[in-house]
Amino acid sequence: MTHHQGLFVAIDGPAGTGKTTLTHALAGRLTRGGYAVHPTTQPSRTRLGQIARHGTDSYRGYELACLVAADRYHQLRTEIQPHRAAGRIVLCDRYVASSYVLQSMDDVPPAIIHTLNAAADRPDLTIILTADPAVAAARVRRRGAHSRFHTDITSSRTEATLYRDAATYLKTQGQAVLTLDTTHTSTDKLVEVITRKLTPLARLPRPEQATA
Repeated sequence: MTHHQGLFVAIDGPAGTGKTTLTHALAGRLTRGGYAVHPTTQPSRTRLGQIARHGTDSYRGYELACLVAADRYHQLRTEIQPHRAAGRIVLCDRYVASSYVLQSMDDVPPAIIHTLNAAADRPDLTIILTADPAVAAARVRRRGAHSRFHTDITSSRTEATLYRDAATYLKTQGQAVLTLDTTHTSTDKLVEVITRKLTPLARLPRPEQATA
Protein backbone atom coordinates (compact mmCIF):
# COMPACT_ATOMS: atom_id res chain seq x y z
CA MET A 1 0.00 0.00 0.00
CA THR A 2 1.23 3.48 -0.86
CA HIS A 3 1.95 5.53 2.25
CA HIS A 4 0.28 8.93 2.51
CA GLN A 5 -0.37 11.51 5.15
CA GLY A 6 -3.69 11.62 6.95
CA LEU A 7 -6.22 14.06 5.61
CA PHE A 8 -9.50 15.48 6.83
CA VAL A 9 -12.02 16.30 4.09
CA ALA A 10 -15.46 17.78 4.81
CA ILE A 11 -18.27 17.34 2.27
CA ASP A 12 -21.14 19.75 2.70
CA GLY A 13 -24.00 21.43 0.88
CA PRO A 14 -27.78 21.79 0.81
CA ALA A 15 -30.11 18.83 1.11
CA GLY A 16 -30.50 17.11 -2.24
CA THR A 17 -27.04 17.90 -3.59
CA GLY A 18 -25.74 14.34 -3.15
CA LYS A 19 -23.38 14.59 -0.17
CA THR A 20 -23.88 11.03 1.06
CA THR A 21 -23.72 9.51 -2.42
CA LEU A 22 -20.54 11.41 -3.20
CA THR A 23 -18.92 10.52 0.13
CA HIS A 24 -19.49 6.81 -0.48
CA ALA A 25 -18.33 7.00 -4.10
CA LEU A 26 -15.17 8.94 -3.22
CA ALA A 27 -14.38 6.53 -0.38
CA GLY A 28 -14.72 3.61 -2.79
CA ARG A 29 -12.50 5.23 -5.41
CA LEU A 30 -9.74 6.01 -2.93
CA THR A 31 -9.97 2.59 -1.29
CA ARG A 32 -9.67 0.85 -4.66
CA GLY A 33 -6.60 3.00 -5.26
CA GLY A 34 -4.98 1.44 -2.21
CA TYR A 35 -5.57 4.16 0.37
CA ALA A 36 -6.82 3.88 3.92
CA VAL A 37 -10.10 5.79 4.07
CA HIS A 38 -12.49 6.42 6.93
CA PRO A 39 -15.91 7.79 5.88
CA THR A 40 -18.08 9.27 8.60
CA THR A 41 -20.96 11.67 9.09
CA GLN A 42 -22.18 14.51 11.30
CA PRO A 43 -24.10 14.39 13.49
CA SER A 44 -22.15 11.30 14.52
CA ARG A 45 -23.48 7.79 15.00
CA THR A 46 -22.95 8.01 18.77
CA ARG A 47 -25.80 8.41 21.25
CA LEU A 48 -25.11 12.15 21.44
CA GLY A 49 -25.05 12.44 17.67
CA GLN A 50 -28.33 10.60 17.29
CA ILE A 51 -29.97 12.95 19.78
CA ALA A 52 -28.84 15.89 17.65
CA ARG A 53 -29.79 14.19 14.35
CA HIS A 54 -33.25 13.03 15.36
CA GLY A 55 -34.08 15.76 17.86
CA THR A 56 -34.61 18.68 15.53
CA ASP A 57 -38.31 18.80 16.41
CA SER A 58 -37.56 18.80 20.14
CA TYR A 59 -34.49 21.05 20.19
CA ARG A 60 -34.20 24.41 18.49
CA GLY A 61 -32.02 27.48 18.23
CA TYR A 62 -29.24 27.75 20.78
CA GLU A 63 -29.94 24.38 22.38
CA LEU A 64 -29.65 22.52 19.07
CA ALA A 65 -26.56 24.52 18.10
CA CYS A 66 -24.90 23.50 21.37
CA LEU A 67 -25.88 19.85 20.90
CA VAL A 68 -24.41 19.78 17.39
CA ALA A 69 -21.20 21.48 18.53
CA ALA A 70 -20.81 19.11 21.49
CA ASP A 71 -21.21 16.11 19.22
CA ARG A 72 -18.67 17.60 16.81
CA TYR A 73 -15.99 18.05 19.45
CA HIS A 74 -16.59 14.58 20.85
CA GLN A 75 -16.37 13.04 17.40
CA LEU A 76 -13.19 14.96 16.62
CA ARG A 77 -11.50 13.65 19.77
CA THR A 78 -12.70 10.06 19.63
CA GLU A 79 -12.96 9.34 15.90
CA ILE A 80 -11.72 11.91 13.40
CA GLN A 81 -8.41 12.87 15.01
CA PRO A 82 -7.29 9.27 15.71
CA HIS A 83 -8.04 8.12 12.16
CA ARG A 84 -6.32 11.15 10.66
CA ALA A 85 -3.29 10.64 12.93
CA ALA A 86 -3.11 7.02 11.73
CA GLY A 87 -2.67 8.23 8.16
CA ARG A 88 -6.20 7.70 6.94
CA ILE A 89 -8.20 10.01 4.70
CA VAL A 90 -11.24 10.99 6.77
CA LEU A 91 -14.28 11.93 4.67
CA CYS A 92 -16.97 13.64 6.74
CA ASP A 93 -20.50 14.03 5.39
CA ARG A 94 -21.40 17.50 6.83
CA TYR A 95 -19.22 19.59 9.08
CA VAL A 96 -18.94 23.20 10.31
CA ALA A 97 -20.39 24.76 7.15
CA SER A 98 -23.68 23.00 7.88
CA SER A 99 -23.81 24.68 11.28
CA TYR A 100 -23.44 28.12 9.71
CA VAL A 101 -26.36 27.27 7.45
CA LEU A 102 -28.80 25.23 9.56
CA GLN A 103 -28.28 27.13 12.80
CA SER A 104 -28.70 30.41 10.89
CA MET A 105 -32.01 29.02 9.59
CA ASP A 106 -32.83 28.40 13.27
CA ASP A 107 -32.22 32.10 14.13
CA VAL A 108 -28.87 31.63 15.89
CA PRO A 109 -26.62 34.68 15.21
CA PRO A 110 -23.51 33.93 13.11
CA ALA A 111 -21.25 35.23 15.90
CA ILE A 112 -22.61 32.58 18.27
CA ILE A 113 -22.19 29.85 15.66
CA HIS A 114 -18.60 30.98 15.12
CA THR A 115 -17.86 30.97 18.87
CA LEU A 116 -19.32 27.47 19.33
CA ASN A 117 -17.22 26.05 16.50
CA ALA A 118 -14.07 28.18 16.71
CA ALA A 119 -11.96 25.41 18.24
CA ALA A 120 -13.03 22.70 15.78
CA ASP A 121 -10.28 21.26 13.57
CA ARG A 122 -9.97 22.84 10.16
CA PRO A 123 -10.37 20.35 7.31
CA ASP A 124 -7.57 20.09 4.78
CA LEU A 125 -10.31 20.61 2.21
CA THR A 126 -13.97 21.58 2.48
CA ILE A 127 -16.11 20.56 -0.49
CA ILE A 128 -19.33 22.54 -0.89
CA LEU A 129 -21.82 20.89 -3.23
CA THR A 130 -24.39 23.07 -4.93
CA ALA A 131 -27.39 22.43 -7.18
CA ASP A 132 -30.23 24.35 -8.72
CA PRO A 133 -32.68 24.78 -5.81
CA ALA A 134 -35.54 23.37 -7.88
CA VAL A 135 -33.50 20.24 -8.63
CA ALA A 136 -32.40 19.90 -5.01
CA ALA A 137 -35.97 20.30 -3.75
CA ALA A 138 -37.22 17.64 -6.19
CA ARG A 139 -34.53 15.21 -4.98
CA VAL A 140 -35.55 15.83 -1.36
CA ARG A 141 -39.20 15.18 -2.22
CA ARG A 142 -38.31 11.87 -3.87
CA ARG A 143 -36.23 10.59 -0.97
CA GLY A 144 -38.16 12.27 1.87
CA ALA A 145 -37.07 15.14 4.13
CA HIS A 146 -34.80 14.24 7.04
CA SER A 147 -35.67 17.18 9.29
CA ARG A 148 -37.80 20.28 9.67
CA PHE A 149 -35.08 22.32 7.92
CA HIS A 150 -35.87 20.75 4.56
CA THR A 151 -39.43 21.40 3.50
CA ASP A 152 -39.84 22.83 0.01
CA ILE A 153 -38.33 25.01 -2.70
CA THR A 154 -38.15 27.92 -0.26
CA SER A 155 -35.87 26.07 2.17
CA SER A 156 -33.74 24.85 -0.76
CA ARG A 157 -33.27 28.42 -1.96
CA THR A 158 -32.42 29.58 1.55
CA GLU A 159 -29.86 26.79 1.97
CA ALA A 160 -28.28 27.59 -1.40
CA THR A 161 -27.81 31.24 -0.44
CA LEU A 162 -26.48 30.47 3.04
CA TYR A 163 -24.03 27.87 1.73
CA ARG A 164 -22.65 30.42 -0.72
CA ASP A 165 -22.16 32.78 2.20
CA ALA A 166 -20.56 30.02 4.30
CA ALA A 167 -18.13 29.12 1.50
CA THR A 168 -17.11 32.76 1.17
CA TYR A 169 -16.65 33.08 4.93
CA LEU A 170 -14.52 29.94 5.20
CA LYS A 171 -12.29 31.24 2.40
CA THR A 172 -11.81 34.54 4.25
CA GLN A 173 -10.64 32.43 7.21
CA GLY A 174 -7.92 30.92 5.03
CA GLN A 175 -9.61 27.56 4.56
CA ALA A 176 -9.37 25.57 1.33
CA VAL A 177 -12.83 25.34 -0.24
CA LEU A 178 -13.84 23.56 -3.44
CA THR A 179 -17.35 24.32 -4.74
CA LEU A 180 -18.90 21.84 -7.17
CA ASP A 181 -22.28 22.01 -8.91
CA THR A 182 -24.11 18.66 -8.91
CA THR A 183 -27.12 19.76 -10.97
CA HIS A 184 -25.98 18.04 -14.16
CA THR A 185 -22.55 16.60 -13.28
CA SER A 186 -22.26 12.86 -12.67
CA THR A 187 -20.94 11.47 -9.42
CA ASP A 188 -18.06 9.81 -11.29
CA LYS A 189 -16.97 13.15 -12.75
CA LEU A 190 -17.18 14.82 -9.33
CA VAL A 191 -15.05 12.06 -7.82
CA GLU A 192 -12.46 12.58 -10.54
CA VAL A 193 -12.30 16.33 -9.90
CA ILE A 194 -11.96 15.85 -6.14
CA THR A 195 -9.30 13.15 -6.50
CA ARG A 196 -7.23 15.52 -8.63
CA LYS A 197 -7.60 18.18 -5.94
CA LEU A 198 -6.49 15.76 -3.22
CA THR A 199 -3.44 14.55 -5.15
CA PRO A 200 -0.97 17.21 -3.92
CA LEU A 201 -2.40 17.10 -0.39
CA ALA A 202 -2.06 13.37 0.26
CA ARG A 203 0.45 12.44 -2.42
CA LEU A 204 -2.20 10.36 -4.15
CA PRO A 205 -1.51 8.87 -7.58
CA ARG A 206 -2.98 10.65 -10.57
CA PRO A 207 -6.65 9.61 -11.01
CA GLU A 208 -5.90 7.71 -14.23
CA GLN A 209 -3.45 5.53 -12.29
CA ALA A 210 -5.98 4.51 -9.67
CA THR A 211 -8.08 1.42 -10.16
CA ALA A 212 -11.45 2.41 -11.65
